[in-house]
Amino acid sequence: MYIKGNILNVITDEIYPGEIHIEKGKIREIREVNKDFNNIIVPGFIDSHIHIESSMLTPSRFAEIALKHGTTSVVTDPHEIANVMGMEGIKYMIDDAKTAPLNFYFTAPSCVPTTTHETNGAKITIDDIEELLSRDDFVALSEVMDYESVLNNDSEIMAKINIAKKLNKPIDGHAPLLTGKKLQKYIRAGITTEHEATSRREVAEKKRLGMKIMIREGSESKMLEEFVREKCDFIVTDDFKADDLIKGHIDVILRKAVDLGMDPFDALKLVTINPAEHYNINAGCIAPGRNADLVFIDNLEDFNIKRVIINGNTIFKKQKLLYRANPKLIDTTMNVSFKPASAFDLKANNPECKSATVNVVDVMDNVIVTGRTTAKLNIEHGNIIPSVYNDILKVSVVERYGGNNIFNGFIRGFGLKNGAIASSVAHDSHNIITVGTNSKYMADVTNKVISNNGGLAATSNRDSINLALPIAGLMSNKSALSVATTSQKLNDFVNDMGCPLVNPFSTLSFMALPVVPSLKVTDKGLFDVDNDKMIDVILHED
Repeated sequence: MYIKGNILNVITDEIYPGEIHIEKGKIREIREVNKDFNNIIVPGFIDSHIHIESSMLTPSRFAEIALKHGTTSVVTDPHEIANVMGMEGIKYMIDDAKTAPLNFYFTAPSCVPTTTHETNGAKITIDDIEELLSRDDFVALSEVMDYESVLNNDSEIMAKINIAKKLNKPIDGHAPLLTGKKLQKYIRAGITTEHEATSRREVAEKKRLGMKIMIREGSESKMLEEFVREKCDFIVTDDFKADDLIKGHIDVILRKAVDLGMDPFDALKLVTINPAEHYNINAGCIAPGRNADLVFIDNLEDFNIKRVIINGNTIFKKQKLLYRANPKLIDTTMNVSFKPASAFDLKANNPECKSATVNVVDVMDNVIVTGRTTAKLNIEHGNIIPSVYNDILKVSVVERYGGNNIFNGFIRGFGLKNGAIASSVAHDSHNIITVGTNSKYMADVTNKVISNNGGLAATSNRDSINLALPIAGLMSNKSALSVATTSQKLNDFVNDMGCPLVNPFSTLSFMALPVVPSLKVTDKGLFDVDNDKMIDVILHED
């Protein structure tokens, strides 16, 4: 097979007219020709850090859309489904991914469970890590988010890190705000990347110490504008919902990067040669011996996708995708009972008191880091009552793995005036998390999620809407357009309920992640991430 066009070389920063000879899925030869072409041939785009489950799509359904936007490879961490189903869940992702032409490279989940401060559904052992990293399609040890265990020389996490070193696989990091001597010890352990940087100062320190920095531009955290001039190493999405995917993927991010002033050659390197070299993927540049993963674009400003070739096969051309997914369901019934409204009441220690001062999780839009504040709330009939007027709402986490734990606390930033929202997508253990104005609404949406065997739900005094995610409570087997349409209706519905957040369900999904500062909720309690301990919801009662 021979293809011709203006070839973009990410090594030499040049474009020249040429002919590419493809044989058995690889580039055999490249020859310069004397001819004018309209399109530019670039290496296929690589999203080098993504959790496919967070798109709420199966890998094959994700591929149906990503391929149209020039993405030919992803490096994906299946720790979301691993926290629910363990190795069985990882096997599902591998098997479904094999049905799609997109190249799926996996990383072995390093922290399942993420911490001991929440209840999850499975454990990935040291032996599991060795089994996974021994496979060619597993290219790294995934983000080591339990950095406290690394700092404390925990034997299990260090054994997993040593397996990666033995097998010559890179080790991804996850250590937001970690600095100074603690950061240096974390890096000494062998951890090489960071996708959780929150400021240019943090980027500068970590780069000086040798870490490779990923600019995250996903559905929830958007750092491209902040870091566009920081000479980072990769652009990644991390968590990318179907709502955003149907509008574009890496192509849209490249367009934004160039609009923000990044040189297009530099931008392309962050999604081609850099991740390919780091993860030892035989792609990322147009050169003899590399996989023939190629994308035709119109120019270096718009990055409109004209044709996509993967392993030498044309998979997208003339706005037509030559592939259709047909994912299977998997039995992942939730082990949790329906909840009465009283389960969401937060009892005062002394029902004779009239008010209580409580700790409150403080939400910020488009970032997964939370703040903390306090609020004085009324006590009625022995229960501490939220203040809708002051946007101090109730937040609860319902454990879904058989123990039926439930924790109730308070949160600010969701702005709901009447009703509740709930989700079984709650990183990383994926219990059911709900925010609402009263216990009845919270019970209603939680029970809807349970009856759907997972998903998202919202209710108010006017209407209700839900999206079923029956695969591990994380994914649908329906098309991206179907999932995105319902998801967008949910977001619009929640915004009409008074929520000011751009992506309310994405924000909700990170409120139970006890490895990202500052204050988080789990089924076991209110967790102070900064000080690595549980704290009381109630400070005092009057």
